[in-house]
Amino acid sequence: MSNPLQQTIEALAKEKGIEPDVVISAIEEAVATASRKYYKTGENLKTRFNMETGQVDLFALKQVVQEVASPATEIAIDEARQMYRQLYGDEVAGSIELGDEMEFPKPTEVLGRIAAQTAKQVIFQKVREAERDHIFAEYNDRVGEVVSGTIKRFENGEIIIEIGRIEAVLPRKEQSRAESYTPGDRVRTVIKGVNRSAKGPQIVLSRTDPALLIKLFEQEVPEIYDGTVMIRGAVREAGDRAKVAVFSRERDVDPVGACVGMKGTRVQSIIRELRGEKIDIVEFSDDPVVFITNALSPAKIQRVSIVNDRDRVVEVVVEDKQLSLAIGKKGQNVRLAAKLTGWRIDIKSEEEKRREVEAELAGLEVGAAETPAEETSEATSEETPTGEVSDQPPPYALAGIGEKTVLKLVDAGLTTRDAVRSATVEQLSEIPGVGEKTAEKILAAAQSEVEATPETPADAQES
Repeated sequence: MSNPLQQTIEALAKEKGIEPDVVISAIEEAVATASRKYYKTGENLKTRFNMETGQVDLFALKQVVQEVASPATEIAIDEARQMYRQLYGDEVAGSIELGDEMEFPKPTEVLGRIAAQTAKQVIFQKVREAERDHIFAEYNDRVGEVVSGTIKRFENGEIIIEIGRIEAVLPRKEQSRAESYTPGDRVRTVIKGVNRSAKGPQIVLSRTDPALLIKLFEQEVPEIYDGTVMIRGAVREAGDRAKVAVFSRERDVDPVGACVGMKGTRVQSIIRELRGEKIDIVEFSDDPVVFITNALSPAKIQRVSIVNDRDRVVEVVVEDKQLSLAIGKKGQNVRLAAKLTGWRIDIKSEEEKRREVEAELAGLEVGAAETPAEETSEATSEETPTGEVSDQPPPYALAGIGEKTVLKLVDAGLTTRDAVRSATVEQLSEIPGVGEKTAEKILAAAQSEVEATPETPADAQES
């Protein structure tokens, strides 16, 4: 581009990150808008940027007709040929036929200052809209990508981060509770989404999304980057703990060892980036029993039994001393394992399972009794006076809750863990011998036993 206007267009396009054609189109539309305001003739005006002169040419479009009904949009064929003969010569004029749409030049020098100001406003508006569309398209294609940025300021609990030449937002719900920042800090985040707004596209970042964890592993572990090791799922409770399921496509490559690195260097780098968040790296398996056993790490599992394959429910038995570790703090370990595997996990200690088996055997023996006298005797022996706790073993156990307390729950009609989970603190507190603090402890123990059916590993990876 040689003339000053063309050079200006090229510089503006480069600055805004848009194509020069977009700027030229904006200029053409701006001149057309200003021309319509100036002439007010009702003509069909058209503009075209002249690449040679660097000027915008203005034309009135008119249809060639035999008899003119609308002078603003129509022209008689004889008049059209005469005008074109003066402008372009006999050869061009002779080629005009009825129905043709002809262009007739109009001057732009007369538009004036007001028209020029109108054109300027239209150009700025069109360029701004084009810039916003470009930003939206660019970052919408980058959703799930990790970006680095500088913290600029805080707004109502949200963090404004500068990434490149634009500002993005880190909402409060996407911030890790274990992290604190100050303006000027550099942070790595994952692009979670792009929203359109009146002020332009809003880029939403996240520090809690599992996608951030997956991308960090891809950056730190060469085996994941080249496809030798695959991440089959990742779940997080940001700031506390995360679990990652990995799988090796080659027998000679240990997927867990590759992710951990020599002396833990690779995983430690990710832990530092996530401000000390604990990460459990487990090996994926197509066998749900093996996968669930691995997912409950670091707890040692005795056995895993599939209770309901259709509803994806399993029963896990652990040693008594491993029960609290398997459940985790506030049920965190079993909750993350359930989300990672896609199975509903019911954890029981060996003692609890033994009591369940004994209770089932006792029930079979009672059912086998045939004489009314024996049935009456059994019923009498199992009855418990009002206000007293039965000395029979409870039908279930709750982690951290004594047998006598569980028996009180049973006597109150809460004969299963599901019944306990459905109760409120107020309802539990009304049971004789159960205070409010004990009720809260009972409810927490019951809810930590089984979480809701989680997402599948594939869903976790896609998120």
